[in-house]
Amino acid sequence: MNKNVYVIGHRNPDTDSIASAIAYAALKRQTGLPGAVAAMAGMPNPQTRYILDRLGIDDPLYLADVHPRVCDIVKRDPVTVPADLSAYEALKKFHASGIRVLPVLDEAGRPQGSLSLLRLSENYLLPGSDRQRQFTTTFPLLARTLAGRFVTGAPLEEPLTLKLFIGAMLEESFSGRIDGHAPDSLLIMTGNRRTIQQASIERGVRLLVITGDHTIDDDLLELAVQKGVAVLLTPYDTATAAWLARLSTPVALLAERKFATIGVGEPVRVLRSKMLATGEAAFFVIDEDGLLAGVATKSSLMAPVPHALILVDHNEMGQAVPGAEELEILEVIDHHKLGNSHTMTPITFITSPVGSSCTLVARRYREHGLEPEQRVAALLLAGILSDTVILKSPTTTAVDLEIVPWLEQLSGLGAEEFGRDIFAASSSLKNYGSPQRVVEGDFKLFSHEGKSIGVGQVEVVGFAEFYAMKEALLTALAEIKQRDRLFIAGLMVTDITAGTTLFLVEGHTRIAHVMEYPQLEPHLYELKNVMSRKKQMVPHLMKILAKV
Repeated sequence: MNKNVYVIGHRNPDTDSIASAIAYAALKRQTGLPGAVAAMAGMPNPQTRYILDRLGIDDPLYLADVHPRVCDIVKRDPVTVPADLSAYEALKKFHASGIRVLPVLDEAGRPQGSLSLLRLSENYLLPGSDRQRQFTTTFPLLARTLAGRFVTGAPLEEPLTLKLFIGAMLEESFSGRIDGHAPDSLLIMTGNRRTIQQASIERGVRLLVITGDHTIDDDLLELAVQKGVAVLLTPYDTATAAWLARLSTPVALLAERKFATIGVGEPVRVLRSKMLATGEAAFFVIDEDGLLAGVATKSSLMAPVPHALILVDHNEMGQAVPGAEELEILEVIDHHKLGNSHTMTPITFITSPVGSSCTLVARRYREHGLEPEQRVAALLLAGILSDTVILKSPTTTAVDLEIVPWLEQLSGLGAEEFGRDIFAASSSLKNYGSPQRVVEGDFKLFSHEGKSIGVGQVEVVGFAEFYAMKEALLTALAEIKQRDRLFIAGLMVTDITAGTTLFLVEGHTRIAHVMEYPQLEPHLYELKNVMSRKKQMVPHLMKILAKV
């Protein structure tokens, strides 16, 4: 598989989410998936920050969203034409590439116009006396198109409009045909017909093209110099040369000046909607410097997106990084309730009611007969200790207890001491920087029968700091509730030493009647012996939703 595979946890990630993403990405790279990249959908909270810094582990790749972008589906080497190319050379590019629209670029690589095969064909194939006879070119382009050379006359760079006449008749008849036309607008094309050549030069035509690899007599050449007539020799026969001459027009003069563009970083869904709304066959993809990065067509929308996801520590689209529903999901490793969307193909889905996703990742290492390197083992251990509150949470299982000694041995760290260090270093609410970050640092969304709730959780040692911030935290909850249109927005403040949680909640007024826990004051409840959001708090709130 050539895709980048992002191993990523939920929004507002906790330690378990980030640790399991880093460790599982490392395992996937070891087992044949070199494109596995650890990612995160939010910035590390203070606890995770302490752990990563202590272990010397780099942050995962931060992805604010994973919406497929235009740059993901277009080729970065589009077929283009410079503005000074001839229509003939453009036709060859159309034929070689099989495409229908060519961007016309200036010297810097910026699009100046759009040249379509349809417009080019109409210009040269549809009947019309002016269209058949009159065309615009430059002397250098004409010489290049006819594989010819000038034997007299300065090869001017400026475009000029010429009327083409073929000298394939008697001189008297030919002269009658060009009477009434300004000589300096005429291009006369003939073979080795001296009488036609002489009549053209004497009239002072702008250009005389001699075909069939024939030359011009010296006296006529001298006369052409005197009269200011340019003479071009070409190896092509007259019929071919006449056809090619009309195709020597610079594409800059044939291109449409109006063309559709889209930024290289725009989501694919924006491209799709623009194509439907405008009916444009092609959009020029422009990079940050205004240069052409590619061409997007309807077929681009069918191109496979070069990214895929492995979800860890969650399985619900409502908690996933924005845009996850638009990418292929290859695997899910989680220890929460099921709430996943359908997938297009069968996938590896590993779930078990253990205390931590890191437990499941560690078990995957053992199933492959591999050992995580020391820092990764320490990170897995940290994830388990964080999610199980040093193995004191009711979510702790026999599997967690079995895995921890193995990780202790590999990491060289004692679980009890390491766990105390983790919580001691991160239990202060001041580490979060603002009340909103306290609430959103580990905030998860849940839905039940059309109602959505959000619950954050922080671990502390004692509640003194919480009471000092309570009103500011309640204000932050109210703002989040309104912003995300939640039925309930709450924050679990868990004292890891006392095994008790204070639940600060902003929600429906009837919650107090059905909460079933002591209400200490408005918006605040005491939940003794409650430490787990997953196993204790969320199931209880789901029951409340059914009652209100």
